[in-house]
Amino acid sequence: MAYHLDKSLDMQLVLALHEHVTVPAHLRYGSDDPYAVTFVFHTGTESPVTWTFARDLLADGLLRLAGDGDILLWPSGTGHHAVLNVALSSPAGHARLAAPLSAVTDWLTHTYQLVPAGHETDDLDVEAELFRLLHGTS
Repeated sequence: MAYHLDKSLDMQLVLALHEHVTVPAHLRYGSDDPYAVTFVFHTGTESPVTWTFARDLLADGLLRLAGDGDILLWPSGTGHHAVLNVALSSPAGHARLAAPLSAVTDWLTHTYQLVPAGHETDDLDVEAELFRLLHGTS
């Protein structure tokens, strides 16, 4: 049985120094994909923008600069003004967003309570997954 942990929060799309736009976001984690987290950005278009990346990358990014290439994460600020910076790059463009550091940290902590580090494969049926991959079934 898969378990999911979701959180909605407002992030700030950084346009320029002291200029930003609020972007509603949704953070998702599921025990059915225990190594990944997903950020869904509701940009006011028909389809939201979705980024999925390693849960461990997010954990590192809450503490220091982490990532390479398409996604970079780093904390900045202090106290109530501390934020997690998320820099995203794709062929469609680049964006930098900021989220309240404490909100993301609290949510991520709950994901590790749901599936502790090192236990991501405890509920994985390796034989069934291999069969599914090799035979193209879902």
